[in-house]
Amino acid sequence: MDIMLFHSAYGLRPAVHAAADRLREAGHQVHVPDLFGGQTVESVEVGRELQDKIGTDELLRRAILAAAPHSDEGLVYAGFSLGGSIAQNLALGDEKARGLLLLHGTSDIAAGAAVDELPVQLHVADPDPFEPHDWLSAWYLQMQRAGADVEIYRYPGAGHLYTDPELPDYDEAAAELTWRTAIGFLATL
Repeated sequence: MDIMLFHSAYGLRPAVHAAADRLREAGHQVHVPDLFGGQTVESVEVGRELQDKIGTDELLRRAILAAAPHSDEGLVYAGFSLGGSIAQNLALGDEKARGLLLLHGTSDIAAGAAVDELPVQLHVADPDPFEPHDWLSAWYLQMQRAGADVEIYRYPGAGHLYTDPELPDYDEAAAELTWRTAIGFLATL
């Protein structure tokens, strides 16, 4: 399976490469584009400033350019937080998308978005200040209306980016369960 894995607002850090290696060990080909042009940050606030400076349209343009050479056979789009938002946008716009794996983040759903039973799996902290319950309930219903087949996994007590061992949010038990579940999901696609 070809997977396009997008980084969070922290940039392309070692944890993203480690996640890609984990997926490669499970037999997948993983592409990890750097949407921030080599820049990494130490806080989500600085990451959001960088994201705003680059601009949403430019980030999506960079993501599309990174995915285009690999999309002929159908990609699984995946991402961490901001990268999940980007992955979701690309997957909903790619009729060949084979799946969507969201880690810690979702996005608004464009009006008229439609997919044909796109398999989607979301892993999120519970509670998560960036993905509150009301938002996730509305997101889930909108994704279903768009034609996606959605599974949501919530991890009580975990911090927002709980799969990143370099951040204070890290929760080893939740991270390991997330990876086992996600690798199982990818094996079904």
